[in-house]
Amino acid sequence: MRVKNKSVIVTGSGGGIGEGIAMRLAAEGARVIVNDINAALGEQVVREILRAGGDAAFVAGDVTRSADVKALVQAAVERHGRLDVMVNNAGWTHTNRPALEVPEDEFDKCYAVNVKSIYLSTVHAVPAFRANPDHAGGSFINIASTAGVRPRPGLTWYNGSKGAVITTSKSLAAELGPDNIRVNCINPVFNPSTGLASSFAGGELTEDRLAKFRATIPLGRFSTALDVANAALYLASDEAAFISGVCIEVDGARCV
Repeated sequence: MRVKNKSVIVTGSGGGIGEGIAMRLAAEGARVIVNDINAALGEQVVREILRAGGDAAFVAGDVTRSADVKALVQAAVERHGRLDVMVNNAGWTHTNRPALEVPEDEFDKCYAVNVKSIYLSTVHAVPAFRANPDHAGGSFINIASTAGVRPRPGLTWYNGSKGAVITTSKSLAAELGPDNIRVNCINPVFNPSTGLASSFAGGELTEDRLAKFRATIPLGRFSTALDVANAALYLASDEAAFISGVCIEVDGARCV
């Protein structure tokens, strides 16, 4: 098992990509803390992991609140004795529309969920990583987006938030490297199965809308939660012990 006994937190893992990551890491031996603001969804994921023979527990929390993130990290340390991997997956987007039409409250929420959460996880998880014995350090895996490197009109403020995640991750990788703390990103392409898909698309997921997105992906299909989870598994494993400050594009070679 590639991450056997590693203590892992996956935020926003009550469904979609986060659920896929939590289940994939648990299947490879990780002890997973499932986090979400929706307790019913998060607890269902835990039941699925336990049913499959994995190790998981649910901790509710809002990743934009410092007290919640602190409690999340403390729960992992208390349950597992340490924290090895923090997967910052929770995300949000404003509806696809012209930049000047995005309300201020949607802008604020986008940056709070997508960027402030990275700040808070850094503030609270780094001391836990530093406390691991034998200078073991830890690993942040931040779920960014192809939107942060190849932005399209209509999602300007979301694009900017994911660009901030990417740049911040690279900076943290350089700063925290001496503590043996790795920081990496995964940039998924559009996935119509996530809860935010219609917001990304700007409306109902009609075949015409889906065809336009699919036409920009040379491999000819959308990303899946498993595609992203496999990349997260690699970054969480000891196979990636010398990988830090990178973004893995899980985008089927999306070129526009």
